[in-house]
Amino acid sequence: LFSCSLSDLLCSFLGLLYQEYRDKSTREEIETRRLQDSQTDPEETSPSEETPSEAEPTSTTENKAPPQINLLRNSNSRFNLWQDLPEVQNSGVLSILQPDEIKLQEAMFELVTSEASYYKSLNLLVSHFMENERLKKILHQSEAHILFSNVLDVMAVSERFLLDLEQRVEENIVISDVCDIVYQHTVNHFSVYITYVSNQTYQERTYKQLLQDKPAFREVISQLELDPKCKGLSFSSFLILPFQRITRLKLLVQNILKKVEEKSDRESTALDAHKELETVVKACNEGVRKMSRTEQMISIQKKLEFKIKSVPIISHSRWLLKQGELQQMNGPKTSRTLRTKKLFREIYLFLFNDLLVICRQIPGDKYQVFDSAPRGLLRVEELEDQGQSLANVFILRLLENADDREASYMLKASSQSEMKRWMISLAPNRRTKFVSFTSRLVDCPQIQCVHPYVAQQPDELSLELADVLNILDKTDDGWIFGERLHDQERGWFPSSMGEEILNPKIRAQNLKECFRVHKSDDSQRRKLGSRNRQ
Repeated sequence: LFSCSLSDLLCSFLGLLYQEYRDKSTREEIETRRLQDSQTDPEETSPSEETPSEAEPTSTTENKAPPQINLLRNSNSRFNLWQDLPEVQNSGVLSILQPDEIKLQEAMFELVTSEASYYKSLNLLVSHFMENERLKKILHQSEAHILFSNVLDVMAVSERFLLDLEQRVEENIVISDVCDIVYQHTVNHFSVYITYVSNQTYQERTYKQLLQDKPAFREVISQLELDPKCKGLSFSSFLILPFQRITRLKLLVQNILKKVEEKSDRESTALDAHKELETVVKACNEGVRKMSRTEQMISIQKKLEFKIKSVPIISHSRWLLKQGELQQMNGPKTSRTLRTKKLFREIYLFLFNDLLVICRQIPGDKYQVFDSAPRGLLRVEELEDQGQSLANVFILRLLENADDREASYMLKASSQSEMKRWMISLAPNRRTKFVSFTSRLVDCPQIQCVHPYVAQQPDELSLELADVLNILDKTDDGWIFGERLHDQERGWFPSSMGEEILNPKIRAQNLKECFRVHKSDDSQRRKLGSRNRQ
């Protein structure tokens, strides 16, 4: 297909590494949404003001065969829009196609160019880092295997995928479809991503250990990172590429799905591709969680000493949702007038997806368990404002505790956000301040992420730039409980990470696009997503 090597061709075709493309693309998406949000009537936005990732759904294009294009042989191309390509502009096709079809072309073109950028970065990870002779001598074979995993398989899959995408683009200046190719490759080849991503926990640990224990490794990595080829990007940013790509690919297909004609063959193909990608992404997430959860459960089990009948903690279907210290009120409710220091004592909670364990911390980093209850038999109730000493206090009821009796605990949190986080974790079906978008009944507040965030606690949600979320609850001390539109994952994050979307028409459009993407199996997906989150 090519007269030169694929890597050479891509280097001439695309100047950006994938990390740069991803940053550029998401920031453009943020700015576009800001522009639309500031407009009185978002529907009046002109095509020139919209990026490919924020355009309206498409209409049917006119059937006229435009000239062909050898896109990837053009050594002067640099991350252009499809409509900016000289071959497209000179063909006259822009005067033939409807505006919505042009937006669809842009969405499909972005999927192709971003895969080229991704392959270029993968190639650099292998050729510049993995195959470096000095690094090979420093690393033991087992260390190298954990660090780079099956990246060669991932790169081979990306190369095969890119070749098919390129061939489709070269067939005609107007791209017929790409989601059929995405579907075939996802079904037949993308399982390599699950293997790579599932190794992430061990990969991160090994990398940190090598930096700490092997000065020679640290020195070589630092020197390699300084090479102009890396454009100031870290070695770890290359290692995480496959996980970022498989997630981004799903979003790119979602973007195409929002623009294809409804009830068309292209919509059906896009829905199929999206469904298969979502299956792979979920398997990747579960692979990562399974590795870390098993180790975490073993660690917790070792710390617990049971004052009551022992409960087996380790289970393949159990994981930690939240842990932490709260203040328990002592004595009957009539003693509320006592001084605060006498009113409360410390207790420690371990909340799993199916079980609550209530403990007191004892010497030696141990916890003595004095009560427990199935998570489904927990109820919470917030106390009305009763003065500073009872601020951030709530009632936790165990409908059936370890003694098969009902029990109540009056608990005080350190802040309003911590109180709400505990209440939502303990009783996830409790109504929040704002109704979830899955009810489809109200105009739910929304926020878009403008700063990435890495979750620090199990009940928090990691955010990527340009994520859009419904705001389900918020606190006065700067925390938001949100539900991300593209995957319906829920969690807490600092309000400073995002900007609220004020335009109701933009919020409505975001929901409309979300419902369309998930319409084929929306009800089943919500049930599965809710179970996974809880």
